[in-house]
Amino acid sequence: MLNDIKSRSGFHYFVRGWRLITLPGIRRFVILPLLVNILLLGGAFWWLYSRLHLWIPQLVEHMPAWLHWLGYIIWPLSILAVVLIFSYFFSTVANAIAAPFSGMLSEQLEARLTGRRLPDSGVVALLKDLPRVMHREWLKLRYYLPRALILLILHFIPVFGQTAAPVLWFFFGAWMMTIQYCDYPFDNHKVGFAAMRHALRRHKIRNMQFGAMVGICTAIPVLNLLIMPVAVCGATAMWVDSYRDEFTKPTGQ
Repeated sequence: MLNDIKSRSGFHYFVRGWRLITLPGIRRFVILPLLVNILLLGGAFWWLYSRLHLWIPQLVEHMPAWLHWLGYIIWPLSILAVVLIFSYFFSTVANAIAAPFSGMLSEQLEARLTGRRLPDSGVVALLKDLPRVMHREWLKLRYYLPRALILLILHFIPVFGQTAAPVLWFFFGAWMMTIQYCDYPFDNHKVGFAAMRHALRRHKIRNMQFGAMVGICTAIPVLNLLIMPVAVCGATAMWVDSYRDEFTKPTGQ
């Protein structure tokens, strides 16, 4: 059984997240994160797709004139870069706003999967922990911003930067999606941010698979409106299978 769990891929947990959001008793905790995602991410992407035809020619103009023949390569890569930057930024904002509700969803799902509730679970505990939860979101943002800024600057380096930046954005975005959604079950058990990142690195290939699937779906219109609760559920299942025993004490100890 243990070997079977260790062999599960990030794709497994992503697919499992879609099934878990339909569980009786869990569906009602999906509603609030879903509404936040629809309102914020839906509106942001509607605006983005109405502006892309203006922005992409301006990005391509940064290339030297003698390299304009590479436009047929740079054009799709520039579109990909803009969509990735936009999707990761606004999903970060949406997740920060919905963090208390996503934490509650993760908590309720963990209780369902393990048969054990957290000692201080429920709405009262959620309100009490709100300052800590928002501080945790700030830690994630502080980790994200300087790295994102470096990649953004890289995009303005002609040819090399415009070619490499979308690829690096994809891998960085996959890692950030893993951190973002796995953080909810870790934070529910008050595992430190640095300790969580260290634990996630031990299974980096699997976690990057999971984050990549979440990142791809975040950039796809309509599908991205549903992805937040799905990712929370998939990450929580991963926590229960791979990390919970390490970071929690058995009952009675």
